[in-house]
Amino acid sequence: MKEIILLKSGEIALKGLNRTSFEELLVRNLRRRLRGLGDFSFSQAQSTTYVTPPSGVDMEDVLEYVGKLFGVAAYTRACAVEKSFDALAAAAPVYLKDQLSRARTFKVEAKRSDKSFPMKSPEICRELGAVLLEHFPHLKVDVNSPEVLVMAEVREHAAYLHAGQTPGAGGLPVGSSGKGTLLISGGIDSPVAGWMMARRGIELTAVHFESPPYTSERAREKVLMLLGKLVPWCGYIRCHVVPLTRVQEIIRDTCPEEYFTLLLRRFMMRLAERAARADGCGALITGESVGQVASQTMAALGVTDAAVSLPVFRPLIGMDKLEIIARARQIDTYETSILPYEDCCTVFTPRHPRTRPQLSTVEDIESRLAVQELEDEAFSGMHDVLVRG
Repeated sequence: MKEIILLKSGEIALKGLNRTSFEELLVRNLRRRLRGLGDFSFSQAQSTTYVTPPSGVDMEDVLEYVGKLFGVAAYTRACAVEKSFDALAAAAPVYLKDQLSRARTFKVEAKRSDKSFPMKSPEICRELGAVLLEHFPHLKVDVNSPEVLVMAEVREHAAYLHAGQTPGAGGLPVGSSGKGTLLISGGIDSPVAGWMMARRGIELTAVHFESPPYTSERAREKVLMLLGKLVPWCGYIRCHVVPLTRVQEIIRDTCPEEYFTLLLRRFMMRLAERAARADGCGALITGESVGQVASQTMAALGVTDAAVSLPVFRPLIGMDKLEIIARARQIDTYETSILPYEDCCTVFTPRHPRTRPQLSTVEDIESRLAVQELEDEAFSGMHDVLVRG
C-alpha cells in the first residue's frame, strides 16, 4: 500500500499567471527541509502538491516539517490506489483501521476531480460508507460532526484515501516576497514579528545589538536561541551582531536624558539599514506596537522612521500584549523570551522619556554628535552568526 502526503495550497491558488513560480518555490523550500530524511519525489496538480517519501521514513518526522511550511493551507497523509471503486473499497478498511476502530461516528466525503470516473461523488460516498459499516459495525454515520471524516479523492493519476486534513501554516512560501531584516532584541515581540513577516513570504536576516559589559554573553545566546526557534518555519537565518556600547555611552553623557531612547533607536535603524542593504533586503522589520512603550507612540515612531529610507514593517502594530504572547506561545518562543537576561534596549533607560518628540529637535541634538563616525565604528565591529536551528 503506497502512502504519500498531500499538501493543499491556499493563497497560492489565487496567484493566476504567477502561480507556477510560487508552487516551484514551495517545493524548493520543502525539498530543502526534508533533505536530511531521504530522497523524496514531488509533483503538483490542481492546487495540490504530492510528496512521495522514500521507504522506511518516519512519516511523523515528515509531518513535523510539513506542518511548519509556509504556503501550505492544509496537509494529510493519504493512501494512493488505482482509480477504481474496488481498489478504494479494498484499501479503506485497512488503511483507516486505527482511526475507525477508535471512533463512534464517521462520514464519507468524495471529490471526483477526474470526471471520467464512472461513479459520481454521492455514489462513491454511499457505497464506500456501506463498505466501512460492514467492516466496523460499531460505527454510526454522522453527517454534521463526525469523529472521523473519510475522504476519497479521485484525481488525474490515482485515487486517494485519508481521514481528513490538518491545517497548515498558511501564508506564502518563504522567499516569494523578497528579503527583510529583523531587528531582534531578545524580548517577546520581535521573534513574533519575524515569524509573521516570514509567513507573508519574506526571507529573514537579522540584526542584534549588544552592549558589553552591560549585556552578557547569555543575552546574545538567548537571541540566537530565539532565532533557532524560527528556523524550522523560516529556514536558516544570518544574524548580524552589532556592538553598541560606545554609542550608548556617548548619548548618555552628552544628550538630554528624555531623548536617549529615541536617539538610540535612530542609530539602530540606520545601522540595521546598512546591514539590510548589504544583504539585498528591501525592508526592516520590528516588533513595535502602538502605545506599548514610550518609544512607540505615533510621534516617536515617525521620528524613528525618518532616520532611514527603507520601508519599516511592523506586523504587531495593532496587537495588544496578550495577543502577542499567545502567538509567541504558539511558535514556542515565549519561554525563551522571558529568560531574565538584559538586552541593550533596557540599558540607561530614561526616567521620563519624551513621548511627543519633534523631528527637528531630535535632528538638532544629533547634529552635535559625530553620528557617521559612531555608526562606522559600530558597523566595523559587527560580526555574523549563521543560525541553522
